[in-house]
Amino acid sequence: MGKHEVTQEQWESVIGKNPSDTKGAKLPVTNVSWDNCQDFITKLNVKTDGDYRLPTEAEWEYSCRAGTNTAFYFGDRITKVNANWGSQVPSSIKGVGNYKSNAFGLYDMHGNVWEWCEDWMADYPAGAVTDPKGPATGERRVLRVGSFDGNESKARSSYRGNSTAGRDFFTGLRLAKTP
Repeated sequence: MGKHEVTQEQWESVIGKNPSDTKGAKLPVTNVSWDNCQDFITKLNVKTDGDYRLPTEAEWEYSCRAGTNTAFYFGDRITKVNANWGSQVPSSIKGVGNYKSNAFGLYDMHGNVWEWCEDWMADYPAGAVTDPKGPATGERRVLRVGSFDGNESKARSSYRGNSTAGRDFFTGLRLAKTP
């Protein structure tokens, strides 16, 4: 799992242009659709001979929790000291890595920008499952983490957002890599 959200600098080095409204090399890239992310990943993999992809929803939550079972990887309460979420006045996107990492060394797993996941949105399967994958088709893709202008409940480790895969000023991505 990527240590940080993909930055505008990283996006621009692969795609050649920056779609974000608020500009800054170390800010997460925003205004990217799910399809834009797939294009970025395809070009990045060609350029680096890598095996990058979007994380599954299960991978994302496991990585966010980092062994915890609380609402947030730092406990059951979120404050402006812990993450960039809607409590900030004025609310705005922040550079990656401005808050303490979780136990896995991952930054900004709560707040800042929503992050696309590979999965289509669907109800969870009944019963216990290990590393579930979303359905093969659907209408809306999963988003995780909440954003700088969202409320506390949407920044929880377990919160499931979703979108029709369009572009928004508060939506970006984090990469996963297949070993």
